[in-house]
Amino acid sequence: MAAAKKRLNLRNPWHLLATGFGSGLFPIGPGTAGSIAAIPFWIVMTYLPWQVYSLVVMFSICIGVYLCRQTAKDMRVHDHGSIVWDEFVGMWITLMALPTNDWQWVLIGFVVFRILDIWKPWPIRWFDRNVQGGMGIMIDDVVAGVFGAAIIYLIGHHWPAGLF
Repeated sequence: MAAAKKRLNLRNPWHLLATGFGSGLFPIGPGTAGSIAAIPFWIVMTYLPWQVYSLVVMFSICIGVYLCRQTAKDMRVHDHGSIVWDEFVGMWITLMALPTNDWQWVLIGFVVFRILDIWKPWPIRWFDRNVQGGMGIMIDDVVAGVFGAAIIYLIGHHWPAGLF
């Protein structure tokens, strides 16, 4: 796997984005590092109208399919751990559902997304195992983000008052 990292060139814009601006090169838990690195970008995105935020996320999914496929091809490893653009997008999807934009809810969203991304319950695991290429790299995190958003929405909007 070290040889694959040597094939990365962070001057290449696709590699830079795919590695989450280098956050995916963190030696321990690159997916977690990428998820954390996505938060400052999310903070900026919260100033956008929700329609524009949604378009940014959809564009990020589309461009992510290409840049993840290209970076994996250049590294000669499918879904190398340093490719974390998918975590960026999954976090952005999860955080769309926060009832308020305070740090406690961001932390809850982060934890929910990471649990789903690491554990990969059905159908996330099915997508992870059965879809290949750039779409395969992206889709399990997109689905984890949708599930994370649903969980956050249910907790934030339908949990009995006073428990949080």
